[in-house]
Amino acid sequence: MSFPDKKITFLLADDHSLMRQGIVFILEDIELDFEAVHASTLQKALEAVKSNPIDIAIIDAHFPDGTSLSILPEIKTINPDIKIMIFSGIDENVHALKYINAGANGFLSKLSEEDDVKNAIQRMIQFGEYISPVTQALLINSVRNPKLANPLLSLTEKELTIAKMYAEGLGNLEIANKLEVKQNTVSTVKKRIFEKLKIDNIVDLIDILKEHQ
Repeated sequence: MSFPDKKITFLLADDHSLMRQGIVFILEDIELDFEAVHASTLQKALEAVKSNPIDIAIIDAHFPDGTSLSILPEIKTINPDIKIMIFSGIDENVHALKYINAGANGFLSKLSEEDDVKNAIQRMIQFGEYISPVTQALLINSVRNPKLANPLLSLTEKELTIAKMYAEGLGNLEIANKLEVKQNTVSTVKKRIFEKLKIDNIVDLIDILKEHQ
C-alpha cells in the first residue's frame, strides 16, 4: 500500500459505532497491520479523507446528513487512489450499480456472513475491488439492458421534466401551475417516477439525477 511498512489505513464511515467496531474486530482477526479512522457522518468522512492518507474506505450508504452516493465523486477527486467499498443494509439488487457507477470499487450487504465480509476486505486489499456474484450479474445485465445502468432512460419526457422540478425543490402545486395540469395528475406522475426508479424519497431522486445527467 502507500506506507513503507505496509500499514493500511482504513476509513470506517458509519453512523452506528457498533458497526464500525465490528469491522475493526474483523480487521484484527485478519491480522493486518492497520490504522482505522472513524467517521459517523458524511461531512466527517470527507474531512477524514482530506486529512488522512486513506487506502481503503468502508462506507455505509445512508447517513443522517444524506447518502454516501453524493460524496463518492468528491472522495475520488481528493484521493484518486483510494478504494471504496459500500457496506450497507440497502438492497444490493436495487442499489449496487448506482454506487459502482458513482465510483465505488465494491458493494457488500450488511446481511453477509462474517467470512464473506473477511473475503471482501481481503479482495479489496489484494485487488482494489470486490464484486459480489450479485453485483457481477447486475453488471452483465446492465450491458444488455442500459436502463439498468441509467434508470432515467425508463422515464418518459414528461416524467423526467417533473422529476427535475421536484429535484429543484418545487411542490405539487407549483409544478401543476407551471405545467398547467391538475395537482392530482402531478401526484400520479410522482408515484410512477418513484416506482420506475425504485425509490421512495426526493433525496434519492436528486442523487439519481446528479449521477446520470
